[in-house]
Amino acid sequence: MFSYRHAFHAGNHADVLKHIVLVQLLRYFAQKEAPYWYIDTHAGAGAYALEGDWAGKTAEFEAGIARLWPRDDLPAVVADYVDEVMAFNGDEFLRHYPGSPFLAAQALRERDRLRLFELHPTEIDVLRRNCRQLGRDVGRHTMIYATDGFEGLKALLPPPTRRGIVLIDPSYEDKRDYARVAQCLEEGLKRFATGCYAVWYPQVQRRESQQLPARLARVSTRGWLHVALTVRKPAGDGLGLHGSGMFIVNPPWVLEAALKETLPWLTEVLAQDGHATFTLESGQA
Repeated sequence: MFSYRHAFHAGNHADVLKHIVLVQLLRYFAQKEAPYWYIDTHAGAGAYALEGDWAGKTAEFEAGIARLWPRDDLPAVVADYVDEVMAFNGDEFLRHYPGSPFLAAQALRERDRLRLFELHPTEIDVLRRNCRQLGRDVGRHTMIYATDGFEGLKALLPPPTRRGIVLIDPSYEDKRDYARVAQCLEEGLKRFATGCYAVWYPQVQRRESQQLPARLARVSTRGWLHVALTVRKPAGDGLGLHGSGMFIVNPPWVLEAALKETLPWLTEVLAQDGHATFTLESGQA
């Protein structure tokens, strides 16, 4: 249950897609003065050392963020994301990678709030330590919960501000996570129908993964947007991650057009073979 550590995968192609979308959501919410809450159901460690033993062992970031880092032809939404990673590093060298909580922390304004769930007994200690290093300003607005985010989310909805982004991002190490994600989204929408929900999922050779977007569309009571990036042909042995997707409920109205312009470029740059492709679709409840 607790074997998954995101440090092995930090900055890979799946993080690139997830965080491109997340940065756009954060920037959109900041356009209005009204405060909002950012809630992360599976926060992980928050930040990762790409030169560390874990990330360095797999070096998955070399086929992800590292392919974007030196380029000077980034589409606007990709440039927004890379700018945030650069700001986290503080210079032109790619040494560290900000997870979703730290990207949100960088976007945090005085009246916004950060709510992070993490159940892994080691990861949460690292998350707390990393958050302390962000400084007192972020700490004042952040609460960290050592509990199951699927269950803990219920008590936070709706947030007092009635504005919020909820990232649902489990490891899917347990195949029951697919059903729990759909249930979490359905219950969340009952409590907070106008919230923006972003669900990340892996593209793996498992029926639950393949069926998840359609399942989420069925439980959605609002407009939705589904974006997926496949970087290679599925492995013959059935193992490994060949892509990932994001399913967003109540997306910003500008997001679909921005991704439509970006995805062909991103697919070409992150492709690992000739089978790379993307999906972009939307719908109403």
